[in-house]
Amino acid sequence: MARGRSLGRPFGWLWGAYAVSTAGTWLAFDAFALIAVLVLDAGPAQVALLAAVGPAVGALASVPLGPWVEVRRKRPVMITTDLVRCAVLLSVPVAFALGRLGFGQLLLVSVAVAAADITFNAAAGAFLKELVPGRDLLVANGRFEATSWTAAMVGPPLGGAAIGLLGPVTTVVADAVSYLLSAAGLRAIGGAGKRPGRPVARPDAGGLAAGWRHILADPGLRPLFLNTLLFNALVMAGTPPLLVLMVGDLHFAPWQYALAFALPCAGGLLGARLAPRLVARYGVHRVLRVAGTLRACWPPALALTGPGASGLALVMLAEFGLITCCGVFNPVLATLRLERTPADRVTRTLSAWSASGKATTAVVTALWGVLAGLTGPRTALALAGLLLLATPLLLPRRDLAADTGARSAPRAPEPYGG
Repeated sequence: MARGRSLGRPFGWLWGAYAVSTAGTWLAFDAFALIAVLVLDAGPAQVALLAAVGPAVGALASVPLGPWVEVRRKRPVMITTDLVRCAVLLSVPVAFALGRLGFGQLLLVSVAVAAADITFNAAAGAFLKELVPGRDLLVANGRFEATSWTAAMVGPPLGGAAIGLLGPVTTVVADAVSYLLSAAGLRAIGGAGKRPGRPVARPDAGGLAAGWRHILADPGLRPLFLNTLLFNALVMAGTPPLLVLMVGDLHFAPWQYALAFALPCAGGLLGARLAPRLVARYGVHRVLRVAGTLRACWPPALALTGPGASGLALVMLAEFGLITCCGVFNPVLATLRLERTPADRVTRTLSAWSASGKATTAVVTALWGVLAGLTGPRTALALAGLLLLATPLLLPRRDLAADTGARSAPRAPEPYGG
């Protein structure tokens, strides 16, 4: 696969829209938690509630939207969800300026953004499949993955600096503007887009159940679905205990904590660039098995984090290894997922996958918060790491190449949101 292969002007606009909205999202990383602490004097329980309830309720709210999006043109849906996210996010700085901002509003905005994220990602996956030939989907997904890790590397440190200089709602404003710019980029693509066929089911939870049925009935998608649910939930659940361990118990400065996660994101760039070459040489099944196994081997080391430069170096090394393996795994998984999903079921399948992931992560994160409170952050990290070592057992055991070709052209990962 040629490194500089052009995927056309429409894809260029799509990629640009993705880049600007992803940059805004990472610039505003943990913005609501910071606002809750700095502006509303929220305690640990409220911060955990904010982290868990928004994604969980947002996932439930997205259930009826997946089937509805399936029978709509995807680009207008994407533009609309961008504008919705812009509007609800702007309500936060407006309320702050009027002295009316409350914790309840942060919860409501978090729910609305989470539901819009899931809806957008489902529509975007189907739209990418329409826009890009099957042979180029892995290339396209690799570019999205590399863009995401670049934003993750640069955004949080810049966002922290912006909050320090300009105030606690600054990055929320930037995030809102990024969605407005994304909508403009999507509009510039032009064209009416494919008109979906007539709906096969009413747009309700029963319709979205077709997405779950497809995932669970497919011998390749089912193990990958269960693997990613458990892996992502355990990785995210370990983040709050690690923050408490590093900043609270070991007295690392906040900038050191941010640096420990920003610099290793270079591994995501490396992994995304390697993914197409590795697939071309070793095949999809072997790449998923090896990268999926190796990514689970790094997080257990985080429980051994100690004070000083050596502790910081350990965190950076573990995060670099983890993120590099994820950078390889993610675009290959997303491409295979689209490849094995019929065109008339893509939106419902991606909605079901994304909603399940957000809900599972929210529940596990809340449980790990309780566990860390009872046993301490290091014990919670150690248990999450040990459970992660079991996740490779859920990866597909047989090569899926034979029946993949019979389904359709190669697919892509969720280009947005992730």
